[in-house]
Amino acid sequence: MRILVSNDDGIFSPGIKALGLAMRALGEVYVVAPDVEQSAVGHGITVRRPLRFKHTAAAGFGEIPAYRVDGTPADCVVLGVHLLGRPDLLVSGINIGVNLGLDLTHSGTVAAALEGASLGIPSIAFSLDTSGEELNFALAAEWAVRIARLVAERGLPKGVLLNVNFPAGVPRGIKVTRLSTHHWEDTVVERLDPEGRPYYWIAGTPVGEEEEGTDLWAVRQGYISLTPVSLDFTAEGFMPQVEAWLQEL
Repeated sequence: MRILVSNDDGIFSPGIKALGLAMRALGEVYVVAPDVEQSAVGHGITVRRPLRFKHTAAAGFGEIPAYRVDGTPADCVVLGVHLLGRPDLLVSGINIGVNLGLDLTHSGTVAAALEGASLGIPSIAFSLDTSGEELNFALAAEWAVRIARLVAERGLPKGVLLNVNFPAGVPRGIKVTRLSTHHWEDTVVERLDPEGRPYYWIAGTPVGEEEEGTDLWAVRQGYISLTPVSLDFTAEGFMPQVEAWLQEL
């Protein structure tokens, strides 16, 4: 089995190193990741400039082939598939910080898995809660291998990926969850440069309801959350009402 590993924290992140090394238990691994951090870039694809695809031996992967790309996580998946061959499985992460609820709309870690799923590759995104005293990527990677092994054996439906979030500390177990209302409540901070011209920082505070059965609830209760995510964004339940609207046009 061939496994493509990517992320959005960059090829030198400890999370992707732990994930890549652990995945050797399942088969042939190769890594394609951004050369610098690409957090919160979403599912962007670079189309206005050329991309660089360079082998790197300095990221600590040993004999695992590792390549860095000066682009987005989705770029990494596209180049990895086209230049190195189609994998049997794609794993993204382990992200430094959770990707819960509406985070999925801007997460680069999840975007790599979205791109994989759109190409028909069984894909999983892994993220780790950073609220603990230390980040135990090794433990998270052990769980990631177990989950990846199940996906490799059982497969995923077409157009479906798995979004997995690990809690801080030792997990109490694993829960299959739905997406929560977790999101970032944006604020805009205005400052002045040395010449007196304004510039802006987009900041935010994480908010969301901790409703039982959601990914946010599971992680805060100390469980691993495993959420099946579909590429089909269609709000089918609302379609009849839209059809009714059209009768008025």
